Amino acid sequence: MVSRNIEKAQTLIEALPYIRSLYGKTIVIKFGGNAMVDERLKEMFAEDVVLAKYIGMNPVVVHGGGPQITEVMDRMGKKPVFVEGIRITDGETMDIVEMVLGGKINKELVARINQHGGKAVGLTGKDGGLIKARKLRSPRKGGGIDRGLVGEVESISPQIIRSLEESRFIPVIAPIGVDGKGRTYNINADTAAGAIAATLKAEKLIFLTDVKGILDKNGKMISTLNRKGALRLIKNGVITSGMLPKVKACLHAIEGGVRKTHIIDGRITHSILLEIFTRKGIGTEIVA
Repeated sequence: MVSRNIEKAQTLIEALPYIRSLYGKTIVIKFGGNAMVDERLKEMFAEDVVLAKYIGMNPVVVHGGGPQITEVMDRMGKKPVFVEGIRITDGETMDIVEMVLGGKINKELVARINQHGGKAVGLTGKDGGLIKARKLRSPRKGGGIDRGLVGEVESISPQIIRSLEESRFIPVIAPIGVDGKGRTYNINADTAAGAIAATLKAEKLIFLTDVKGILDKNGKMISTLNRKGALRLIKNGVITSGMLPKVKACLHAIEGGVRKTHIIDGRITHSILLEIFTRKGIGTEIVA
């Protein structure tokens, strides 16, 4: 029993330098993957976020919800249509997106964090003019297909986040933006997280995924990657599919002043704490 307590104390001592260096710093966390649907992982995520806040960090949570949107569309008899991984979003689909992201998922996550002693506040990009968006341009190779109300980030207005941080609240953000004419847009959550981290000049940007990290062409995990190496892997087709927007968001965040970005396995118990407070960390870190 004593040896176990000593081991726990040693773990706390190991975490001390990281707690000191991150005190008062902003950390943006993109919540996604299996951690969003597994009840046990959702609880652990909430605990990690609350602990980070209590020891002096400023966590900002950005969440997605693609599978949940598809589930609701199926129940409503509306078939989802994707082009190159992007959901075609007409007016009716946008209503569903806003209901699921800004309503069900966001409020559930806020409630979980608050149950563990945090003070979370749910937002969409429409609140306080947080995410100004524009219509996503259709790439030529996509055949010029109109994606509808799919948007991209034009700018981030961080005042509402800063105000919440100063009052010890934890912002929980759904990636829905609005343009100058009041049109609402569905925005990729990875892209939104990267843009928010860059604007806030966050110390860290962390993506929770369903894989160990970035894998090389032989399937071996890469623990550390710089900008040049990441661009090379994209060019060579090693980084593709769902990992591509995450890596691009990491690169955008680094260019905007974020010191370190991390892509980690959200299926691991207390993955955020393991990344932040241990010497080796987990997953892949992308640095300047």
